[in-house]
Amino acid sequence: MAKRDSYAPGTPSWTDLSTNDQAAAKSFYGDLFGWSFDDLPMGEGAFYSMATIKGDNVAAISPQQPEQAAAGVPPHWQMYVTVADVDASTALVEAAGGKVHLQPFDVMDAGRMSVIQDPSGAFLMLWSPTNNIGAGRVNEPGAFTWSELVAPPNDRTASFYETVLGLKLIAAPMDDGSTYSGFTRDGTPQTMLAGSISPPPHMSRVPAHWSIYFGAEDVDATAARVWELGGRVFVEPFDIPVGRMAVAVDPQGAMFSLFEMAPATD
Repeated sequence: MAKRDSYAPGTPSWTDLSTNDQAAAKSFYGDLFGWSFDDLPMGEGAFYSMATIKGDNVAAISPQQPEQAAAGVPPHWQMYVTVADVDASTALVEAAGGKVHLQPFDVMDAGRMSVIQDPSGAFLMLWSPTNNIGAGRVNEPGAFTWSELVAPPNDRTASFYETVLGLKLIAAPMDDGSTYSGFTRDGTPQTMLAGSISPPPHMSRVPAHWSIYFGAEDVDATAARVWELGGRVFVEPFDIPVGRMAVAVDPQGAMFSLFEMAPATD
């Protein structure tokens, strides 16, 4: 389903890029994904650049906070999860083994959010919408398609997500005989909302994080375009049981993944 008008609690619903060169990032992603932008004033001359496809919000690009840059935090994509009550969910974080980095606050009339960290060290945002549900279009080329926790397996982390977000971590069988771990509301693979993998060898030194996937009509062609636009393809396109993917890095250093769904078979 491409168009969305709501998200159930526990569902990843939005992503934005924190970058040290907003103009360059807009040029790169605008060309790569066909995004248009609506610049929303944030005060002091800063803008939150809302990316759109066919008039629907799909992601955003914002300037990196000075304290992040000073701490050496590289540009990165951020993952938001919808919750029914951000204050109530945030109140559960520390007892569940996580950290609260920003207590709940209002984002104008769009909604209310907090910034937290799970026991593995991965950051995420909790979001309770008022007038903005998050992405209005998903699961198509150029749109937010999937998110995946890249962190070593840890029972404490699994317990954290069940306590704070009501998500169970399960291992689902794949068509090729392998298994894939993911988060689900009711314990069944059919309701899986996000994935979880151990850091692969090429990411052994990358801190635990939520990896963001964007849809691509042709992963190979889109990966080639990444190079042409000044980015890098960190992992060249390869097949997975449900399609084809690649891992890319934008010119400022933010990592993201590309995903092409396998054709439906009878």
